[in-house]
Amino acid sequence: MKLISDYFGCMVFDDTVMKSMLSEDVYNTLKRTVKDGRSLNLSVANAVASAMKDWAISLGATHFTHWFQPMTGITAEKHDSFISPDKDGRVIMEFSGKELIRGETDASSFPSGGLRATFEARGYTAWDATSYAFIKDKVLCIPTAFCSYSGDALDKKTPLLRSMEAINRQAMRVLKLFGNEDVTSVKTTVGPEQEYFLIDKEMFTKRKDLVYTGRTLFGAAPPKSQELEGHYYGVIKPRVQAFMNDLNEELWKLGVLAKTEHNEAAPAQHELAPIFATTNIAADHNQLTMEIMQKIAKKHDMVCLLHEKPFKGVNGSGKHNNWSLSTNTGVNLLEPGDTPAENAQFLLFLCAVLKAVDDYQDLLRVSVATAGNDHRLGAHEAPPAVVSIFLGTELTEILEAIEKDVPYDVKEKELLRVGVHTMPKFPKDTTDRNRTSPFAFTGNKFEFRMLGSSASVSDPNTILNTAVAEILKQFADELEAANDFENAIHALIKRVITQHKRIVFNGNGYDDAWLAEAKKRGLLNLKKTPDALPHFVDEKNVTLFTAHKVYTEREMRSRLEILLQSYCNLINIEAQTMVEMAKKEILPAVSQYSKQLSDTVLSKKAVSNGFDCTYETDTLTEIVQLTASAHANVKALEKALVGAKKSVGAQTLSVYYRDKILPVMEKLRADADALEGLVSAEYWPMPTYGDLLFGI
Repeated sequence: MKLISDYFGCMVFDDTVMKSMLSEDVYNTLKRTVKDGRSLNLSVANAVASAMKDWAISLGATHFTHWFQPMTGITAEKHDSFISPDKDGRVIMEFSGKELIRGETDASSFPSGGLRATFEARGYTAWDATSYAFIKDKVLCIPTAFCSYSGDALDKKTPLLRSMEAINRQAMRVLKLFGNEDVTSVKTTVGPEQEYFLIDKEMFTKRKDLVYTGRTLFGAAPPKSQELEGHYYGVIKPRVQAFMNDLNEELWKLGVLAKTEHNEAAPAQHELAPIFATTNIAADHNQLTMEIMQKIAKKHDMVCLLHEKPFKGVNGSGKHNNWSLSTNTGVNLLEPGDTPAENAQFLLFLCAVLKAVDDYQDLLRVSVATAGNDHRLGAHEAPPAVVSIFLGTELTEILEAIEKDVPYDVKEKELLRVGVHTMPKFPKDTTDRNRTSPFAFTGNKFEFRMLGSSASVSDPNTILNTAVAEILKQFADELEAANDFENAIHALIKRVITQHKRIVFNGNGYDDAWLAEAKKRGLLNLKKTPDALPHFVDEKNVTLFTAHKVYTEREMRSRLEILLQSYCNLINIEAQTMVEMAKKEILPAVSQYSKQLSDTVLSKKAVSNGFDCTYETDTLTEIVQLTASAHANVKALEKALVGAKKSVGAQTLSVYYRDKILPVMEKLRADADALEGLVSAEYWPMPTYGDLLFGI
């Protein structure tokens, strides 16, 4: 039997491997270079590359690639073999330091939002030495940043790394004020919980909507869905458990700290959660996790769906981004301790997050804005589009006491008693969890719950890191200039609480009354992607990112263009798919069944006019009416798609798709779903929701 400890990280060129394969001088130089953020000396790079090549070849690798994360939302890789010709016409295996630290690739075919012309093709990849290289499918993968010839970031990793540097700088300033002289760095850490669906592969291939878009564009609700709540945390089916076992093994080999697995709320829905890692590594690992989920599912004749809302009327899939701040000495800066009311350092960092989320609520909404996530947010299965913070009873009462300048009445922890004398009694947590909150404090971290399941965690964390860095900068500027630190910090915390308490909401985020209350508080409700995305380049946001050197204004405007165009492209593909499915599958199938009903009526009447044909005639009447409506909506959708070509500019086009295309798609779907309830199962041309959700 294989022990996990024997193979965990076996495909990773990690610290243990480097220590064993590099000389002490090279190893120490590499570690200092990474720690100080300096360029790697070429001689050291050559030594590291040689060791990395030998290690990779010993594990069966034949190629290497600079593995990067362009603005497509998925990863990219170009494979080069290690072979080089020798003078005798044979080959030798080579890999240089230059090839390790820098690569060149075609940048013209990746989204650039106007940063690059098609004929300007040169792009560079640069090794992120803080994220370990690994072997995947016999290819040595080197995590890299990706930029254009002019130095503009064309990926998600580069801004993330910049944001991590920004928050480190400002957090260090604050910590020095508290006398933390032993702390040399602060890192953000993330644990992204990943939700997903598993469906049968054969059924998947029979649904063009799933194949082309990742979600069902048609589908009537089955008699049973998730109302009995029996799937959540239920016994995992053998076929799914076999998938999970293989998935865990592959992830563990790659050093991904996959920890928790369980059935989620909806039928066929599941979740995987890892242990926290440094944010850029967590982002790399999450991209790997999604890729490997899909690969392993196919081996088990299943398909892994990562779309945010693959089934209408059924819970969608999110990705909960658990975020925290830690020092190199192992201190979690969001850990309240036993007496949070007396922990000024914790309260200051808590207030920094509070103010950052309030000041930049628009950016947090932007960070999760996609066409897919629009179907999920606010659907009583996910947080609403309004950003708010859940703090829980104890922290809220502490902040209220500070605001009012009254002592906080420390309460002893209540013991949880379940009424069975043999069960142990243990202290209750100071507050319950709130799964309806977009941004919830959960003990020593914040859980950002608005992300869609297919999203890269890089964008939300880039924004979160930068926003908090800005507030920490403001705090440090004020406190460094103060004559009386103790009084200054109390006044600062009190002021922040008073000015930003509107962002705190501990109630039910699914309740419509909250939306009315949020409006009174002046909180933003950016319901759809076209409402949210333009705020990315608001003046205050451009100032934020440029001041901390996370984005240039050029990079921001290019990203806005990419995000808007992606929204339009996705809806266009969905609309075109609906037209094709309706015209080539659904309406012909309905027509065939209508003929069957008509023939039945005629055959009954041919035998005797006294035969009851009520079922056939009533059903046929309904079908004829719905068919006419569906046909009209197909024509309307085709006309609307033609009209989209007249829109000028990505912003205008995104609004057109939201207002003109999506409503017609909904009407067409309503007709088709009603027809599904009338047409005989043997005529319906595709697997139903019941087949898909209960087919494993």
